[in-house]
Amino acid sequence: MTKADIVEIVFEKVGFSKKDVSAVIEEIFETIKTTLEGGEKVKISGFGNFTTRQKRARRGRNPQTGNEITIEQRRVMTFKASQLLKKAINQAAAQQPQVQTSPV
Repeated sequence: MTKADIVEIVFEKVGFSKKDVSAVIEEIFETIKTTLEGGEKVKISGFGNFTTRQKRARRGRNPQTGNEITIEQRRVMTFKASQLLKKAINQAAAQQPQVQTSPV
């Protein structure tokens, strides 16, 4: 699903102009981005939590050459789904027919 898909769905359900819906969606994402950049947590009730955390520098390997490299410290974003979202996803998965594959 893309941002354009989200705009289309909201447009059909709400009835505002696509331009207005697009502006609102853009502002929501910009607000989430700015909040995370500031190191704050974003909690969307019934959906989940977005947080950032600091990862320390560490040694790694270049998979192509095998040379040892230093992976710089960086901030990473994490998402933890709410129990309601997990439950909804699992219920939807349980209702889909199982595809049987034969062993090869």
